[in-house]
Amino acid sequence: MSTEKKHRNWRLRLHEVIYEADSPAGRLFDLVLLLVILFSVVLVMLESVESIDNKYHDFLNISEWVVTILFTIEYIARIVSIKQPRKYIFSFYGIIDLLSTIPKYLSLLFVGTHALTAIRALRLLRIFRILKLTRYIRESLQLRRALTASRRKISVFLFVVLIVSIILGTVMYLVEGPESGFKSIPISIYWCIVTLTTVGYGDIAPVTPLGQLIASMVMILGYGIIAVPTGIVTAEYSRRREKVDTNTQSCPNCAAEGHKDNAIHCYKCGSVLNEI
Repeated sequence: MSTEKKHRNWRLRLHEVIYEADSPAGRLFDLVLLLVILFSVVLVMLESVESIDNKYHDFLNISEWVVTILFTIEYIARIVSIKQPRKYIFSFYGIIDLLSTIPKYLSLLFVGTHALTAIRALRLLRIFRILKLTRYIRESLQLRRALTASRRKISVFLFVVLIVSIILGTVMYLVEGPESGFKSIPISIYWCIVTLTTVGYGDIAPVTPLGQLIASMVMILGYGIIAVPTGIVTAEYSRRREKVDTNTQSCPNCAAEGHKDNAIHCYKCGSVLNEI
C-alpha cells in the first residue's frame, strides 16, 4: 500500500470517528466529548463563585487547562480529517469550537481577559451536534421542517402581537398617565408586552379602575396568545410526520451532514462518502 493511500485511509478513519456516530468508536468519541463538555461547563460555573474559586483556584485552573488542551486537539483533528478544512473552520460549529477554546490562551497574552472565559459556556451548543445519533435524527428533522414551514404564520402572528402591544400601550399611557408610572408610550408598550406574555414584573401597575380593567383584558388575552404559536407548530408537525431515512454520515470532503441511508456520493459536493 502506498504512503499516499495509507495517509488517505488514516484521515478517513479519523473522520469517521470524529464526525459520525454510526460506528462504536464514533459513539464512544461522542460520549466522551459530551462528558468533557459538561465537565468544562461545571468548571466555568464554579469559577464564577468567588468563595469556591478562592479555595480551589489551582485545581480549577489546572482542570480548565486540561480541558482546553483536549478541545484544542479535537479542533485540530477536525481540521485535519477533512479535505476542505475551511468548510469546518467557517461553519457554525467550527466558529463555536474556536470561540470556546481561545479564551484560556488569551488570558495568558492579555491582562484582564479572564472574564472572556465565560464564553466557554458556548461549548454547550456543541451538545446539539453530539446528539445527532440515529434515534434522534427523525424527530429533529421533523421538528426543523415544521418550524421552517410555520415561519411565515408565526411571523404574521408576532407582527399582530406587536401591533396590539403598541395600541394597548398607547391606550394605557392615555388612561394612566405619568403619575401612575406610565411616563411615556415606549414604557407603556413595555408594560403591555410584559403583561401580555404573563411575565408580570410588577415594576409598573395601573391604579385607576379603567386601567385595571384594560390590564385584566390584556392578561386574559395573553393566555390565548401563548397557545397560538404552539398550535401552529404542532399542526404543521402532525401533517409532516414521515419516515426520514437519513443517518450520521458526514462528507469527508466538505463535512456536509444529513445524507440518505443508501447515499454513495455527497449531495453537496459529489465526493464519495466512504472510500475505505
